[in-house]
Amino acid sequence: MSKYQLKKSSIYIDGTDIPYNKLGIKDSKFLHTLEKKLLDASYAKFTQELNTNPILNETYFINLHKKTFESLYDFAGVYRDVNMSKGDSQFCLAQYLHSESARIFKELEDENYLSDIKKKTLFAKRLAYYQGELIALHPFYELNGRVIRLFCDMLALKNGYKPIDYSGAIDNGAYIEASIECVQYANSSRLERIIFEGLRES
Repeated sequence: MSKYQLKKSSIYIDGTDIPYNKLGIKDSKFLHTLEKKLLDASYAKFTQELNTNPILNETYFINLHKKTFESLYDFAGVYRDVNMSKGDSQFCLAQYLHSESARIFKELEDENYLSDIKKKTLFAKRLAYYQGELIALHPFYELNGRVIRLFCDMLALKNGYKPIDYSGAIDNGAYIEASIECVQYANSSRLERIIFEGLRES
């Protein structure tokens, strides 16, 4: 994986791609292990909280990031204010980030958070569209992919599906390739196939 390119950011420990964290951890492998534990805990927490019928809007999305990682990072739940890219992929420019985020979540609201879609093929298509838009948005400094997948899993669960199984696509690199197509070409068709294959009714 290539390192992010960004300007005027102080979130990383000098000379590394390891973010400053509240525990002073400088071991990348250990940090990733801790991030996974926090994410696993959030899956359990937010899945349970679906019983309270939350609205899966922009505030909810931001809180997923904040509540999952605030014990570790000061930037948890905070939209970035610098431009970021990775390889040849330029994410949404910081100056448009808030307006683009509002647009995406207004579209999702207008689609009633996909709750009116009964066909799996169409559900996968629309979910892939929104996931692709959020991937291109890349609103946070770090941990975007994991929180975006968490959000989409909550959408899936709320609409009668199990969490999406991305394991094969992540292991063979297909998910990364699909994500790149979303950013560079605004094309979510490959991601749509991955989501369709990973969707199971609950």
